[in-house]
Formats: sequence, C-alpha cells, structure tokens
Amino acid sequence: QVQLVESGGGMVQAGGSLRLSCVSSGTTFSGNTMAWYRQAPGKNRELVARIGSGNNTYYTNSVKGRFTISRDNAKNSVYLQMNSLRPEDTAVYYCNAWRWNEFDYWGQGSLVTVSS
Repeated sequence: QVQLVESGGGMVQAGGSLRLSCVSSGTTFSGNTMAWYRQAPGKNRELVARIGSGNNTYYTNSVKGRFTISRDNAKNSVYLQMNSLRPEDTAVYYCNAWRWNEFDYWGQGSLVTVSS
C-alpha cells in the first residue's frame, strides 16, 4: 500500500509563493508518474501538473509559467513550486502517484488559500 504525505500548504497574499512537498512510501518511486491535482470549493478536481518517470512535464494552462513540478527520486518526493499565486489558485491540493495497471494513490490534501 502506498502512502503519500503532503506538506507546505497555507495562506499567502496574491503574488506570493508556496512550495508543496509530497513524500511517498510503500512502493518503488522512480518509475511512477507523479502529479498534483486541486479541488476548489464547488468545483471538480482538476489536474494541475504532472511529471513522468523521465521528467517530462505537463501543466494546465492556468498555471503555465507560474508553477513548476519537480521530483527527487532519491528522496521519494515530488514538489510543486507555486509562484505569482492568484486568488483563483485557492484549493485543496492533492498529491497523486500512478503506474499503469498497478496503482493510483492519493494524498490527504493540503489547503492553499490565496488572499486578494
């Protein structure tokens, strides 16, 4: 069973920055696809950023140029650096670990609140 432990959420002013961290245990890490999703109040969960085992990345349009996803396989960790935060970025952010035909696991979520 995979466990994902998230940290780094909090409250910031618009234009500020936060760095989310997610540490994985219970499985091999380097071959996993890792991702960050978020869910704002009253909205569906959406994919924010994803990083593959070869460090290929994907970002949803609304965060391109502002957010950076990265991974450190030696630490079994994935990170989301969030810069130039906007109020519409306010959401619960979830870490996700995925491997084809093997698993799809989620962290508990970390609340990010961006004030005007």
